[in-house]
Amino acid sequence: MSHLPRLVARLLLYAALLPAMAWAGTGPGSRAGEATPEFSVVTLNLDHDRDDWPRRRVQIVETLRRLQPDAIALQEVLQHEDLPNQAAWLARELGYESHFVTTDPPSHKRRHGSALLTRDPLLEQGETLLHPLEDHRTAGFARVLVGGHPLNLYFTHLHWAPDGAATRAQQLSDLLAYVDATATGAPSVIAGHFNADVAAPELAALQERWEDAWTALHPTAGVEESSTLNPAYFAVPASVDHVFLERGHLLPLAAKLLFTAPDAEGVWASDHRGLLVRFRFAGPAE
Repeated sequence: MSHLPRLVARLLLYAALLPAMAWAGTGPGSRAGEATPEFSVVTLNLDHDRDDWPRRRVQIVETLRRLQPDAIALQEVLQHEDLPNQAAWLARELGYESHFVTTDPPSHKRRHGSALLTRDPLLEQGETLLHPLEDHRTAGFARVLVGGHPLNLYFTHLHWAPDGAATRAQQLSDLLAYVDATATGAPSVIAGHFNADVAAPELAALQERWEDAWTALHPTAGVEESSTLNPAYFAVPASVDHVFLERGHLLPLAAKLLFTAPDAEGVWASDHRGLLVRFRFAGPAE
């Protein structure tokens, strides 16, 4: 019952803002001369509890607290008997809300999955399983309000194996079907660890409708410069963590890599670099 007042408050807020959330079909519906809302997203693979998580989490919290992104997509989130849920812990430290998704049932002592942290309350949230089910992959969904406009946030972590392109393509197909079923016309973001470069054939289904923010803003960046794999852990650079923006609705403004150096004690935040993307809603004429 402790969550009931919060739920009622969210429903009242949602109802009050419904008039502002009407969509004209040509962008977020801002009036001429109005500034279009902006939003920022970080995606980061936590590498669960390996390599001194108590030390790693300190610099992660410090960096995210300084940057104050609106949303944070996390992969390889872990909890077990001796480890509180990493996403929930980070959310408490940052003052954010947390939406954790996993194929592990609540009764399991060890649960592994992905999460989304948001500064503002969630209007809606959900999750879906990705096939093949034996790969234990999910995609999560949350809807937030940005300047009175709804924004859909989808987050995932696709199959890892280098020879698993077909599996990733199947998982992406499931994810896009879930987007179509839940987006309700609002603009959408898809963030996470895709285990594939933006140009990989298994991500081809994204090309027409979705724009990779990093590629759009850094079209000439070499693979070493744009790699989201931490070179301290991986000999071969690759950009496998992405933030995809829905074309015609969201416009990228900035994209930068995070955690590109260890802390003063030589401890890296993760085996991946984080990616911060800032974007804005497109105006009706864009």
